[in-house]
Amino acid sequence: MIVERRKKGSSITRVLEIIESVAQAERPLSPADLALLLDIPKPSVHRILQQLVAEGYLQTNIRGLLIPADRLQATAFGILHSSRFKALSQAVLQKLAHKTGETCGISIPNGTEMIYYDRVQTNWPLQVHLPIGSHTPVWCTASGKLYLSSLPKDDRQRIINNLPMEMLARNTITTAKELESTLLEIADNDRGVENEEFIDGMASISVPVRNEKGRLTACLFTHAPILRKSLTELLQFEPLLRQAALELGSFEC
Repeated sequence: MIVERRKKGSSITRVLEIIESVAQAERPLSPADLALLLDIPKPSVHRILQQLVAEGYLQTNIRGLLIPADRLQATAFGILHSSRFKALSQAVLQKLAHKTGETCGISIPNGTEMIYYDRVQTNWPLQVHLPIGSHTPVWCTASGKLYLSSLPKDDRQRIINNLPMEMLARNTITTAKELESTLLEIADNDRGVENEEFIDGMASISVPVRNEKGRLTACLFTHAPILRKSLTELLQFEPLLRQAALELGSFEC
């Protein structure tokens, strides 16, 4: 099917398939990988890649492999915020927040940060206010640690070894060895937890949102001031979060 389309000379299709392949790849790809994967001549691949890099859609990492750049990430974020996905995710989050009585939200990976994609906030006078679009660190948040735990070991360790891991709250993990140990436990439980590691007085749990291929695409979380709910109390909501995550994954939010 792909070969037939290319015989018609669809350069737009080639560009879109390259972007799609880089965006969905489990690891950074080389130009040769793309040429083989998509059955496109190497000179054509290099020409298209040069244009995509120049326009800010793709970029190369320190090994010369291709990864999404800021413009592509902004495009993806905009798609996620389109009215259809927004309405679906808000419906799920409102239902979940009503059942838990606490703020619930969705965060998506962005390099060494997580971005708050969407959330529904409760009406309690005492609450932690993190607006949509906030960037949070991966090493000290429930969602960030859950995302790190899902990465291949070699990739994860390279990231960990280059994280600043500064002390942000009373329980922040600040050593690579301790963080790796924590991530192994999180991977076993398939659940992220955070107890006053990011913000003093806040606890949080998260579960993965996966696509049809089983890949983590986002994290669903709930957090609360520990004066109202402890980490142990938040963990009682895990079944509710997992059910909501399945709903979100079914329409790839």
